[in-house]
Amino acid sequence: MSERDRLDRLLVTRGLAPSRARAADAIRRGAVTVDGRVVTKPGAAVAADAAITIEDAAAGYVSRAALKLIAALDHFDIPVKDAVALDVGASTGGFTQVLLERGAAQVFAVDVGGGQLADVLRDDRRVVALEGVNARELSAEVIPQPVDVITADVSFISLRKALPAALELARPGAWLAALIKPQFEAGPEQVGKGGIVRDEQVRERVCAEVAGWLEDRGWLVAGVIPSPIAGADGNVEYLIGALEARGTRP
Repeated sequence: MSERDRLDRLLVTRGLAPSRARAADAIRRGAVTVDGRVVTKPGAAVAADAAITIEDAAAGYVSRAALKLIAALDHFDIPVKDAVALDVGASTGGFTQVLLERGAAQVFAVDVGGGQLADVLRDDRRVVALEGVNARELSAEVIPQPVDVITADVSFISLRKALPAALELARPGAWLAALIKPQFEAGPEQVGKGGIVRDEQVRERVCAEVAGWLEDRGWLVAGVIPSPIAGADGNVEYLIGALEARGTRP
């Protein structure tokens, strides 16, 4: 009888995934087949000699978050080519990588943490890595060029607290694509066990609140769409697109 091992571990062993976490994510999203059958449990015991295939749209990116920004850029038709972009909450660089892929001339990758940005992005001459920088303290001294595109994927803080300084750096007609994470926008009494916001009405309300907040600051909200993939904790997330319109409104 063939030896057996966890499916997520086998993916890493065979070089099909860079880490157990990425392997588990791909498995849960139904991107992995074992002997021709889709398996969605990372801990599934699989024969060591089983035929395993992975068809994962996120495989070529440093983070699965790339799929979220791709969805927003495509849905809202946000132009990125030759743009100066500001990526708030860059982390490993999933959003930054997509911006470069779409032709951004320069990306300021901002994150309050340090040492997370993937080396392939850190070494790219178009990327300005601003690690250890609090987005709430951004200024023209830190970002000396007017910004054409702002992206945001932040955790443990509301967009309404993380974005004000970044929005002030936007040139007229700039675009924003931001990930709304209801668990960080809703009140603590509305967040359930495991940090999950299960009430759809609460999720819809926080999306409307973020949209209204942007409108109050002169941004024209193009819409809100569900993220194509859930958060790492299983939370339903949303993507909001908005156009800087302060100079175009009466």
